[in-house]
Amino acid sequence: MSDYHEKTLAELSTLLQTGEVSSSALTEYFLSRIKQQDAELNSFITIAEDQAMAEAAEADERLKSGNTSALTGIPIAHKDIFCTRGIKTSCGSRMLDNFISPYDATVVNNFKQAGVITLGKTNMDEFAMGSSNETSFYGAVKNPWDTKRVPGGSSGGSAAAVAARLAPAATGTDTGGSIRQPAALCGITGLKPTYGRVSRYGMIAFASSLDQGGPMAQTAEDCALMLNAMAGFDEKDSTSIEKEVPDYTADLNHSVNGLRIGLPSQYFDEGLDDNVKAVIQTAIDQYRDMGAEIVDIELPNTSLSVPVYYVVAPAECSANLSRFDGVRYGYRCEDPKDLYDLYTRSRGEGFGAEVKRRIMVGTYALSAGYYDAYYLKAQQLRHLISDDFKKAFESVDVIMGPASPSTAFNIGEKAEDPISMYLSDIYTIAVNLAGVPGMSVPVGFVDGNPVGLQIIGNYFEESRLLNVAHQYQQQTDWHRQIPDSFK
Repeated sequence: MSDYHEKTLAELSTLLQTGEVSSSALTEYFLSRIKQQDAELNSFITIAEDQAMAEAAEADERLKSGNTSALTGIPIAHKDIFCTRGIKTSCGSRMLDNFISPYDATVVNNFKQAGVITLGKTNMDEFAMGSSNETSFYGAVKNPWDTKRVPGGSSGGSAAAVAARLAPAATGTDTGGSIRQPAALCGITGLKPTYGRVSRYGMIAFASSLDQGGPMAQTAEDCALMLNAMAGFDEKDSTSIEKEVPDYTADLNHSVNGLRIGLPSQYFDEGLDDNVKAVIQTAIDQYRDMGAEIVDIELPNTSLSVPVYYVVAPAECSANLSRFDGVRYGYRCEDPKDLYDLYTRSRGEGFGAEVKRRIMVGTYALSAGYYDAYYLKAQQLRHLISDDFKKAFESVDVIMGPASPSTAFNIGEKAEDPISMYLSDIYTIAVNLAGVPGMSVPVGFVDGNPVGLQIIGNYFEESRLLNVAHQYQQQTDWHRQIPDSFK
């Protein structure tokens, strides 16, 4: 039996380029793993077997001709928030259960141009609203390290699939921590790029000023390879930044000697689990041993990030989700009496409880008489949070801390307590509000459950984050660990 699932993207790329394995064989191998093992996890909504094998055959022709990129022939999975032509794009919602996208998102198209194969679409919290992957219309995703626990959300399907090695890598999106938190809880590497670095065209919107697509893989090197394909200006996305894209693999091997690491006191307060804190501290000590300088810093407005986020994000989701009304596409109620009945029942039946909750909060925050008191005030506080980071990066190169206050919690444990659920993103949300890049790197376990170290960088310094993470992964093997049931 082959061990392709144990290999990183970079290693698989070498096998493909040297002809030791074909893309068709590799794709078939991972499709077989998904079919045999995903019933335990529920990490996929759609498996695109026929399309994947057709794409793999094309990739094999490219590999023979030498017309290749580093990712040609590699099979990956896409979070079901990215539109994929000819494949269902559901956003984890009943509202889009019947939606077959007529076009590809820019991210999907970029990967296709690179010769990457789409294995299928991964499960997610409905419209990316959740921190546990329990709000999906298709049921909860389970954590491969302990199937009684959540994988984190909203990109929990992508995280679980990569952690269980059902796919070598996957795309995710991060609005308030939805790449980094599930990456931490599942023991993989995940990167949220600077806002505007990756096109949002064809990525179904939750909160337009916060959403950002990014890579989820085993290693920082793999994330760098993926970001090379994902990043870049897109004239179809008005929030895309016109800025040259570097080769993200170029700086991976630079030494971290002399690197200044900022530790915010706010990330190590009483809300952090003591065992998680100890694992994070060990990882930071390792950086010190590698020559990094540790600097205590303050991010004084961190405590405001959760309340600010839960005004801004619902307000934007209220506006973005108004298009789902049962008229042109998506779910439509049966036998509506009139237009009002069509709207109210289609939306009432098509959306789940968490989505409805956020739409109502957001609509209230934007309503006449409350806009200034809530939405405008939240945007003003957002500037303070952003200024905290700008000030911190005057004295440090990166900021480190936990990606999540605890390891994965049990499925159902926080389902009836939205506030407790929202607080699980306490360390990740500020990064989205400021628009800076952040990533999570596996650094150990607590009682068999993975812990992720969050590394935050200044604007457009993804190369530095990937370098810092890669140097740690050269010294450790946490990223190589595979759950026993999926070895």
